[in-house]
Amino acid sequence: MLNLLLQVWGGAFYLLNKILFSRAERSLNLQTQKSRLMLAWICYLIGLPPWVFIFISEHNWIAAAVETSGAPAMIMGLIAARHGQESFHEHAWLDRLAKLTVIAGLSLSFYDFGGLTTLNQILELGIAAGFLVGTYLMARQKPQGYFWLIVGNISAASLMMRQGYYVLMTQQLLSMIFVVDAYWVRQRKGASHNA
Repeated sequence: MLNLLLQVWGGAFYLLNKILFSRAERSLNLQTQKSRLMLAWICYLIGLPPWVFIFISEHNWIAAAVETSGAPAMIMGLIAARHGQESFHEHAWLDRLAKLTVIAGLSLSFYDFGGLTTLNQILELGIAAGFLVGTYLMARQKPQGYFWLIVGNISAASLMMRQGYYVLMTQQLLSMIFVVDAYWVRQRKGASHNA
Protein backbone atom coordinates (compact mmCIF):
# COMPACT_ATOMS: atom_id res chain seq x y z
CA MET A 1 0.00 0.00 0.00
CA LEU A 2 2.83 2.41 0.87
CA ASN A 3 4.47 1.56 -2.45
CA LEU A 4 1.33 2.55 -4.37
CA LEU A 5 0.85 5.72 -2.31
CA LEU A 6 4.45 6.82 -3.03
CA GLN A 7 4.04 6.10 -6.74
CA VAL A 8 0.81 8.10 -6.94
CA TRP A 9 2.26 11.00 -4.92
CA GLY A 10 5.53 11.23 -6.85
CA GLY A 11 3.98 10.46 -10.22
CA ALA A 12 1.09 12.89 -9.87
CA PHE A 13 3.23 15.87 -8.87
CA TYR A 14 5.91 15.18 -11.49
CA LEU A 15 3.21 14.86 -14.16
CA LEU A 16 1.54 18.04 -12.92
CA ASN A 17 4.94 19.75 -13.17
CA LYS A 18 5.19 18.82 -16.86
CA ILE A 19 1.60 19.88 -17.54
CA LEU A 20 2.28 23.27 -15.92
CA PHE A 21 5.51 23.70 -17.94
CA SER A 22 3.49 23.02 -21.08
CA ARG A 23 0.72 25.42 -20.03
CA ALA A 24 3.28 28.10 -19.12
CA GLU A 25 4.78 27.88 -22.60
CA ARG A 26 1.31 28.32 -24.08
CA SER A 27 0.50 31.36 -21.88
CA LEU A 28 0.08 34.62 -23.72
CA ASN A 29 0.07 36.72 -20.57
CA LEU A 30 3.46 37.16 -18.88
CA GLN A 31 1.96 37.14 -15.37
CA THR A 32 0.07 33.91 -16.09
CA GLN A 33 3.24 32.35 -17.46
CA LYS A 34 5.18 33.38 -14.36
CA SER A 35 2.49 31.95 -12.04
CA ARG A 36 2.39 28.64 -13.92
CA LEU A 37 6.17 28.36 -13.89
CA MET A 38 6.25 28.98 -10.15
CA LEU A 39 3.55 26.32 -9.59
CA ALA A 40 5.46 23.93 -11.88
CA TRP A 41 8.61 24.24 -9.78
CA ILE A 42 6.63 23.87 -6.54
CA CYS A 43 4.98 20.67 -7.86
CA TYR A 44 8.43 19.36 -8.80
CA LEU A 45 9.63 19.91 -5.23
CA ILE A 46 6.52 18.30 -3.70
CA GLY A 47 6.91 15.22 -5.92
CA LEU A 48 10.60 14.80 -5.10
CA PRO A 49 10.51 12.95 -1.71
CA PRO A 50 8.68 9.79 -2.87
CA TRP A 51 10.98 9.42 -5.88
CA VAL A 52 14.05 9.65 -3.64
CA PHE A 53 12.55 7.14 -1.19
CA ILE A 54 11.78 4.65 -3.98
CA PHE A 55 15.21 5.01 -5.55
CA ILE A 56 16.93 4.48 -2.19
CA SER A 57 14.76 1.44 -1.39
CA GLU A 58 15.83 -0.12 -4.71
CA HIS A 59 19.53 0.77 -4.22
CA ASN A 60 19.31 3.10 -7.21
CA TRP A 61 21.99 5.32 -5.65
CA ILE A 62 22.78 7.33 -8.76
CA ALA A 63 19.12 8.16 -9.39
CA ALA A 64 18.52 8.92 -5.69
CA ALA A 65 21.47 11.29 -5.60
CA VAL A 66 20.48 12.91 -8.87
CA GLU A 67 16.92 13.46 -7.72
CA THR A 68 18.19 14.92 -4.45
CA SER A 69 20.68 17.12 -6.27
CA GLY A 70 17.87 18.34 -8.49
CA ALA A 71 16.29 20.11 -5.52
CA PRO A 72 18.72 23.05 -5.69
CA ALA A 73 18.06 23.40 -9.43
CA MET A 74 14.31 23.28 -8.74
CA ILE A 75 14.71 25.99 -6.10
CA MET A 76 16.77 28.03 -8.58
CA GLY A 77 13.98 27.59 -11.16
CA LEU A 78 11.40 28.77 -8.64
CA ILE A 79 13.56 31.79 -7.74
CA ALA A 80 14.10 32.62 -11.42
CA ALA A 81 10.38 32.32 -12.14
CA ARG A 82 9.65 34.72 -9.32
CA HIS A 83 12.57 37.17 -9.47
CA GLY A 84 14.15 36.72 -12.91
CA GLN A 85 17.41 35.27 -14.19
CA GLU A 86 19.62 37.86 -12.46
CA SER A 87 18.87 36.17 -9.12
CA PHE A 88 21.12 33.18 -10.03
CA HIS A 89 24.31 34.93 -8.93
CA GLU A 90 22.95 35.31 -5.39
CA HIS A 91 22.38 31.55 -5.07
CA ALA A 92 25.52 29.99 -6.59
CA TRP A 93 25.89 27.76 -3.52
CA LEU A 94 22.80 25.79 -4.68
CA ASP A 95 24.65 24.88 -7.87
CA ARG A 96 27.70 23.66 -5.91
CA LEU A 97 25.47 21.64 -3.58
CA ALA A 98 23.84 19.90 -6.57
CA LYS A 99 27.23 18.90 -8.00
CA LEU A 100 28.43 17.56 -4.65
CA THR A 101 25.31 15.41 -4.27
CA VAL A 102 25.78 13.85 -7.72
CA ILE A 103 29.39 12.95 -6.95
CA ALA A 104 28.26 11.33 -3.68
CA GLY A 105 25.58 9.29 -5.49
CA LEU A 106 27.94 8.07 -8.19
CA SER A 107 30.52 7.09 -5.59
CA LEU A 108 27.96 5.22 -3.46
CA SER A 109 26.59 3.37 -6.49
CA PHE A 110 30.03 2.32 -7.72
CA TYR A 111 30.95 1.21 -4.21
CA ASP A 112 27.69 -0.73 -3.69
CA PHE A 113 27.84 -2.52 -7.06
CA GLY A 114 31.64 -2.73 -7.48
CA GLY A 115 31.71 -0.34 -10.43
CA LEU A 116 29.33 0.18 -13.34
CA THR A 117 28.05 -3.40 -13.55
CA THR A 118 24.26 -3.40 -14.04
CA LEU A 119 21.76 -2.28 -16.66
CA ASN A 120 19.91 -0.43 -13.91
CA GLN A 121 23.00 1.70 -13.28
CA ILE A 122 23.18 2.57 -16.98
CA LEU A 123 19.51 3.59 -16.91
CA GLU A 124 20.26 5.63 -13.80
CA LEU A 125 22.99 7.46 -15.74
CA GLY A 126 20.36 8.28 -18.38
CA ILE A 127 18.13 9.61 -15.61
CA ALA A 128 21.09 11.57 -14.27
CA ALA A 129 21.90 13.16 -17.60
CA GLY A 130 18.29 13.93 -18.45
CA PHE A 131 17.19 15.14 -15.06
CA LEU A 132 20.25 17.18 -14.14
CA VAL A 133 20.96 18.79 -17.49
CA GLY A 134 17.24 19.22 -18.20
CA THR A 135 16.41 20.76 -14.82
CA TYR A 136 19.53 22.94 -14.93
CA LEU A 137 18.68 24.26 -18.41
CA MET A 138 14.98 24.65 -17.54
CA ALA A 139 15.90 26.71 -14.46
CA ARG A 140 17.78 28.99 -16.85
CA GLN A 141 14.79 29.01 -19.22
CA LYS A 142 16.70 27.29 -22.05
CA PRO A 143 14.50 25.27 -24.46
CA GLN A 144 17.15 22.53 -24.78
CA GLY A 145 16.20 21.52 -21.23
CA TYR A 146 13.07 19.90 -22.65
CA PHE A 147 15.13 17.54 -24.82
CA TRP A 148 17.14 16.42 -21.79
CA LEU A 149 13.97 15.92 -19.76
CA ILE A 150 12.80 13.47 -22.46
CA VAL A 151 16.07 11.52 -22.11
CA GLY A 152 15.42 11.35 -18.37
CA ASN A 153 11.77 10.33 -18.91
CA ILE A 154 12.73 7.44 -21.20
CA SER A 155 15.43 6.21 -18.81
CA ALA A 156 13.18 6.55 -15.73
CA ALA A 157 10.27 4.79 -17.46
CA SER A 158 12.56 1.91 -18.42
CA LEU A 159 13.99 1.60 -14.91
CA MET A 160 10.56 1.79 -13.28
CA MET A 161 9.27 -0.90 -15.64
CA ARG A 162 12.21 -3.18 -14.81
CA GLN A 163 11.55 -2.73 -11.08
CA GLY A 164 7.76 -3.12 -11.24
CA TYR A 165 6.75 0.49 -10.53
CA TYR A 166 4.13 0.65 -13.27
CA VAL A 167 2.36 3.79 -12.02
CA LEU A 168 5.64 5.72 -12.22
CA MET A 169 6.47 4.16 -15.59
CA THR A 170 3.11 5.34 -16.96
CA GLN A 171 3.59 8.81 -15.44
CA GLN A 172 6.99 9.13 -17.11
CA LEU A 173 5.55 8.16 -20.50
CA LEU A 174 2.62 10.59 -20.11
CA SER A 175 5.03 13.33 -19.03
CA MET A 176 6.83 13.06 -22.36
CA ILE A 177 3.68 14.25 -24.17
CA PHE A 178 3.70 17.51 -22.20
CA VAL A 179 7.47 17.94 -22.44
CA VAL A 180 7.33 17.56 -26.23
CA ASP A 181 4.41 20.01 -26.36
CA ALA A 182 6.27 22.58 -24.25
CA TYR A 183 9.39 22.21 -26.40
CA TRP A 184 7.38 22.53 -29.61
CA VAL A 185 5.59 25.68 -28.38
CA ARG A 186 8.89 27.25 -27.19
CA GLN A 187 10.52 26.51 -30.58
CA ARG A 188 7.55 28.04 -32.43
CA LYS A 189 7.73 31.15 -30.25
CA GLY A 190 11.47 31.41 -30.94
CA ALA A 191 10.93 31.05 -34.67
CA SER A 192 8.24 33.74 -34.70
CA HIS A 193 10.49 36.14 -32.73
CA ASN A 194 13.35 35.57 -35.20
CA ALA A 195 11.12 36.09 -38.25
